[in-house]
Amino acid sequence: MNFSELANKHCSIRRYKPDPVPEEILERILGAALRASSSGNMQSYSIIVTTDASIKQALYEPHFKQKMVLEAPIVMTFCSDFHRMRLWLKERDAQDNFDNFMSYMIGAIDAVLAAQNAALTAEAEGLGICYMGTTLASCREIATILKCPDNVVPVTGFVLGYPDETPTVRDRLPLDGMIHRDTYQDYSVDDINRIYKDRDVNGWNRYMTYPELKAMVETSGVKNLAQLYTTVKYTRESHIKYSQNVLSCLKEHDFLNHD
Repeated sequence: MNFSELANKHCSIRRYKPDPVPEEILERILGAALRASSSGNMQSYSIIVTTDASIKQALYEPHFKQKMVLEAPIVMTFCSDFHRMRLWLKERDAQDNFDNFMSYMIGAIDAVLAAQNAALTAEAEGLGICYMGTTLASCREIATILKCPDNVVPVTGFVLGYPDETPTVRDRLPLDGMIHRDTYQDYSVDDINRIYKDRDVNGWNRYMTYPELKAMVETSGVKNLAQLYTTVKYTRESHIKYSQNVLSCLKEHDFLNHD
């Protein structure tokens, strides 16, 4: 298939065969990741490829006990990383300007760009991936497990392997609901109702197929997908907790030095 077909057939894979990923394929995936756009060509990120069963077991809990962490042959973690560059600057007697939040963000964007290059290449090779938001939510714990030094903070990551399922392609919001021409065009109530019309139905029906989530919905009394998101799945309390976790990790890893 061509690239457009590949991009439009993406599905998150959560069940994997035990077959290992051949090294030559992994090398192609990583090589493509390194070709991603990078601010100033600094490549201020690192990729941690985890195949060791004991380390994956340690990652299982901070990744919210998702079975795919243990079942997929590879867990890939993409980190904002100015540690390597700061060592280079020190050796060259150059000024060190990269121990601040702006530097973290530059590295984080670089890491995400590299991750998507890797993900698309993996899918082109017949592999499956599933991004894990838990990489960011649990960045502090994951950084410890992966022995990340100062200026190295996990940003995003995914499991990688041969799919053991064939999920259907999930719906996306309509193009005209996401794209703005020239400047941002704000939404009317009618716009919002039209943009989310299918999502309100399809998203709700999908979540109701998960017995554990359905039980939580029934006990919480939520009545629609929006309420499900904010009452059950993405609560304010959890977002505050994870925000504090990220900020603590940035401080501990020397990314919050400001005059």
